[in-house]
Amino acid sequence: MLLSMNWIKDFVDLEGLDLEELIHRFTLSTAEVEDIIHKGEDVENVVVAKIVSVENHPDSKKLHLLKVDTGDKIWDVVCGAPNVREGMLTAFAKEGGKAGGMTMEARKVGGYMSYGMCCSEVELGISADHSGIMDITEDVALGTDIKELYPIDDIIFEVDNKSLTNRPDLWGHYGIAREFAALADRPLKPHVLHDTKQYDNLEEVSIDIKDTENAYRYSSIKVENIKVNRSPMEMRIRLFYCGSRAINFLADLTNYIMLELGQPMHAFDKRRVDKIEVQRFPEEFKFTTLDEVERTIEPTMLMITSNDKPVAVAGVMGGLDSSIFDDTETLLLESATFNGVSIRKTSTKLGLRTDASARYEKMLDPEITTVAIQRFLELMFKVDPEAKVVSRLTDCYPTKYDTIKLDFDKRYVDRYTGIDITNERIVKTLTSLGFEVTNDGDNFSVIVPSWRATKDVTIPADIIEEITRIYGYDNFKIETTKAALYPVEESAGRNNDNQAKDILVKKFKLHEVHSYIWCDSKKFENLGMDVEDNVRVINAMTVEHTVLRNSMVPTLVCMAHENRGYAPSYGLFEIGRVVKGKRENGEANERKTLGILLFSQQKSEKELFFELRDIFAHLVSDIKHKSFTFENIAPAHNWQHPKNTVAIMLDGKKIGEMATAHPTVASKVAKKACVVFGEIDMDDFAESKKAPINYNEPSKYPSMDIDLSFVIGKDTKYSDLTTVWQGADYEYLTGASVVDNYDDGTVKSISIRFYFSSKEKTLARTDIQPVVDDIIAKLADKGFNLKA
Repeated sequence: MLLSMNWIKDFVDLEGLDLEELIHRFTLSTAEVEDIIHKGEDVENVVVAKIVSVENHPDSKKLHLLKVDTGDKIWDVVCGAPNVREGMLTAFAKEGGKAGGMTMEARKVGGYMSYGMCCSEVELGISADHSGIMDITEDVALGTDIKELYPIDDIIFEVDNKSLTNRPDLWGHYGIAREFAALADRPLKPHVLHDTKQYDNLEEVSIDIKDTENAYRYSSIKVENIKVNRSPMEMRIRLFYCGSRAINFLADLTNYIMLELGQPMHAFDKRRVDKIEVQRFPEEFKFTTLDEVERTIEPTMLMITSNDKPVAVAGVMGGLDSSIFDDTETLLLESATFNGVSIRKTSTKLGLRTDASARYEKMLDPEITTVAIQRFLELMFKVDPEAKVVSRLTDCYPTKYDTIKLDFDKRYVDRYTGIDITNERIVKTLTSLGFEVTNDGDNFSVIVPSWRATKDVTIPADIIEEITRIYGYDNFKIETTKAALYPVEESAGRNNDNQAKDILVKKFKLHEVHSYIWCDSKKFENLGMDVEDNVRVINAMTVEHTVLRNSMVPTLVCMAHENRGYAPSYGLFEIGRVVKGKRENGEANERKTLGILLFSQQKSEKELFFELRDIFAHLVSDIKHKSFTFENIAPAHNWQHPKNTVAIMLDGKKIGEMATAHPTVASKVAKKACVVFGEIDMDDFAESKKAPINYNEPSKYPSMDIDLSFVIGKDTKYSDLTTVWQGADYEYLTGASVVDNYDDGTVKSISIRFYFSSKEKTLARTDIQPVVDDIIAKLADKGFNLKA
């Protein structure tokens, strides 16, 4: 938000103060200032001048030869402005002056010498109007410095909007001026307001609030005989400096009040809007807003209507048909407050964020609606004294905030601040910020002002913040806090997450990624993956991000596609959240899962699949000291391979799945690339207790290994064979592992290495042969014969 120091100085005398230092103190105490801009520095020696003669250039259709009188001299000037005319007063940059980023020098233009330049408002930096040179309508002496005539010199500072989220009172210059008054220890000047009691005998404006839950207050007044259409230059300059463009007098004045008080207003053409209803509609309909866009209005959206005809989206934007036109002479003025949550939802659904909605959603002070109307009338009559009020100020106020009263004592302040702030300083600080303070000894009773009571100051600790920030955080003595520190034991899930990340990064060189919890339907569609029905986000920012994901895998597949040119082979992983439908209580069943994806244009699908299996095996072995088992299952998603999909089992419970990508999906990720992926539920993984580690003293005698190959069936699993020797207590047998497998389409075999060792002697073949023979015989009984 852009703010003008000239504007602030209307309400607080800052004479003699270092304004940039004051802005710095504002940053430390109130809100972050992102930038300071000095306006008018590049405008020098620009004066009011009169064009005494205009001749067409003999060789150009656009250029004119002018005689320009600055009161002390007649200047020859070549000018190309289309609006130039004899007798016109304009801004003239003399030779040696500055404007538009240029220093004026005598030079030839179109073959004629030109001394100085007639300036447009753009070249003076006071508006975006470059249609012609500036047309000065004021009666002013020639040679008057343009900076004496208009407030061109100003200091503009930009405040970070995020730091004002909880301060609706700071969305206007008057609220900012209150902060500066407190910081500078200067009095805050009251607003000059128009007395509207003189209109109490006039008829009311018809106002019917049908939705009192979302419309807190609605104030209105009618005005006729408005003759002025163009805003005074001072107003247009302030609006431009603060980021708003000039439209016409009435529209500019509503914007001016919004920037001054923080209260949005809307002026309706009274020929089209003569009464007001605030309501919602039971069904959707189309409505064209001021920006000439047709929008869909939903039943949840609050509307302003006249005779039940929609004329504005409440708190967001007016309608095109009821706007102020150049010939508008009568108006119905609106000043209202609405439920901030309702306005934010409406703005989000419409994809329409305006200066008004940005303020309304911060929960504005309802007490300011009538003040804004009185201020509007005061400024309007200064510019257009012939205007006429034709109704009383009508005020409908169904929903009021409770008055907040907070009690505390001096000890409470001392305990929180750690310093001794005097009672007088406490009272003075709070009073300067608008709080009503009653002080009885060391006891204080504070009534929170309405502009701070909508959501900001609610507990005594908030009062401490008010006192200390104005006192100055930089005035606190820096001391080291003494406090007992105790180690925090991390949960099993957190430990598992950290261990898994270390293993995947350090051992397997995978890349950790981070993503959002929703599905990106556009990306899914491009890769041939279904967006499966799941929990939806009601107020999603875009239609593509409505459905929450039920698996991490599609997100990783999209990332693999986007990074397909990163390297020939790489791996991705993420520990994040997915939603597995709803629980019985209606809440989203949110689960933490680990997703892993391997991508390769060098390895075969089989190699990549078993590499992923080994990664999962290492995870469970290193973290839980257990082993996963894998079982073939039918694919549950269209991105899983119809055959190469397995369940990952731990302690007899399924905790995840592993698969190769469906050929259609894999081909769209990258040509000639293999993609495999897996996912385990880290919440279930954390519930599995870690197995104890048994340590065996290694033998000092040489061990012996025996490799045996067995013919197995097509669907045989390694676990079908291990039952023969596991738990059989064979003498000297210390373990077994798969070393190779073979499958030519007709014959499938597996090679197993058996490990033998003795702590008492060096083994001979005759020592282990009985064990080998017994294993061979028992496997043969199961139909697994030695491969010839």
